[in-house]
Amino acid sequence: MDYLWTPWRFQYISATEKSQDCIFCQAVKENRDSETLVVHRAECCFVILNRFPYNSGHLMIAPYRHIPLLEEASAPELSEMMALSARCQKLLREIYQPEGFNAGMNLGRCAGAGVAGHIHMHLLPRWSGDANFMTVVGETRVLPEDLKTTYQKLTSRFL
Repeated sequence: MDYLWTPWRFQYISATEKSQDCIFCQAVKENRDSETLVVHRAECCFVILNRFPYNSGHLMIAPYRHIPLLEEASAPELSEMMALSARCQKLLREIYQPEGFNAGMNLGRCAGAGVAGHIHMHLLPRWSGDANFMTVVGETRVLPEDLKTTYQKLTSRFL
């Protein structure tokens, strides 16, 4: 029998009360990037690993400003967000050799946004068969790499 150990997931699934603090604002304010998983800081936006990833390498690009809608973002914020998305896609392709990517945003709670008040772009590397029986039937993700390893791989490429 195989055992899957994903201790970081328990924090997510057992939370009875969600924090009212914005995870993005907290992460950049704390200035402890290796702990908050901020991979890269640019002028208007930053890159952060998803603490509860769908796949290894699942990251998010967000502006520093706490804004809920794309229409509230400035042209430099929007431009840098897309430029960082392209740069991250290139790095993820080099590191993980995925067969494809999902990139997107959920704007508003009813659209699936976990953090509805702070826009952010998700970027996920994908492989054929990565949504296997464990995900579909067992509602369990199996990740071959811990977040610290993913963090180290990505931060070393941003230097």
